[in-house]
Formats: sequence, structure tokens, C-alpha cells
Amino acid sequence: MPAWTMRAQTTLSMTGEYYLRGMTEVASGFKLNNDSTFQFFFSYGALDRFGTGSWQVNNGKLVLNSRPQPEKDFAIVTSKAVPGNQTTIRIIDNNTFLLPYIHVKLTPGSDQSIMTDNKGMIVMPRQSLDSIALLFEFCPERYSTFSIADPTHNFFEFRFEPWLMEVFFKDFNLGVDNKSLYGKHPLLQGTEFRYNK
Repeated sequence: MPAWTMRAQTTLSMTGEYYLRGMTEVASGFKLNNDSTFQFFFSYGALDRFGTGSWQVNNGKLVLNSRPQPEKDFAIVTSKAVPGNQTTIRIIDNNTFLLPYIHVKLTPGSDQSIMTDNKGMIVMPRQSLDSIALLFEFCPERYSTFSIADPTHNFFEFRFEPWLMEVFFKDFNLGVDNKSLYGKHPLLQGTEFRYNK
């Protein structure tokens, strides 16, 4: 049988929607399309995350890849020196629901993170900072770290990047058997997940 025929048969047999099984209160899965693209979704309560990319079957494994992950999930809007004896870190976004869920680590400082308040702010006694690291609580897989070029600055404003909720895949492998996928989940701990077609 020609190689292209085998690839076409594999594509046709693999396409479809695969849903995560055995997890209460979590909806998640993959949609494999005929053109070798995929969509990933994850829903838990009010949290929805997504991912897209391309798929292929290699040595009996489903392999998923998406575009390269950007370096940071936040962008710095303002960094400046203002009068007063305070250092202020502020997150801005039209969706105010997100603002109290930012973990902030400061260098120099302790290893523990500080949480933003309901307005997305942290106000503390003025201090000189080398770096600020930000992490959105519902995307706990990555910090965004910003070096502070001017140690006299004491007011910092950040915004979310539009890909904050996007999930990125790099050589993500899943096993394949009769109408199901099995292996890891990109956001959940463990290796024994199953996705049924």
C-alpha cells in the first residue's frame, strides 16, 4: 500500500472529538481535524482555556504541536518614579474578575509570592527592585519575569497579553488505541488520563 494511502487512512480513522473521562467538574478534550490541525479545550467552573496546532501520528503515538509559546503572558505598560514612600504594582484589564488572582514575586525579596488585591494592586513600603515576576493563578505553569532597568522606579503597571489563556504544545504525546487516546493532560497532574472518541 502506498505511503500516502496509509497516511490518509490514519488521518481519517483518527479524526474526531475525544473527551476526557473520569474527571468530575472538568470538561476537556481534543478535536482532531482532517487537515491535521487540532483544537484543545479545558473548562473548570468559570475557567476556560484553549489551544490549537497540528497533529501527526508517529510510531503509533499522537504528537501535538502548536505555535511557539511567547516568552511572557504579561506586558509592562508603565515603569516610572513617582513621589512618595511607596512602591506600587498594578495590573490593568477590562475584566476586573481576573485582577485579584495575580501572584507577584519580587527580587530582592522573599521566595513567597504576594497576591494582588481586588483592584489588581500591591502597595508596599518603597524599595529598590531588580525584577518583578507575575503569574496568573489559573495559568500556573509559567511566570513572566521583568527586569527593572532603573532602580529608582517605584510605580509599575502591567497588562495581560491576549494569549494568557492559551495552552501551548511542544511534542505532546498521547497513546492511541481503539477509539481513545491515553496519557498525560497538558494542565492536570498525572499520566493516566483517557480521552474517549
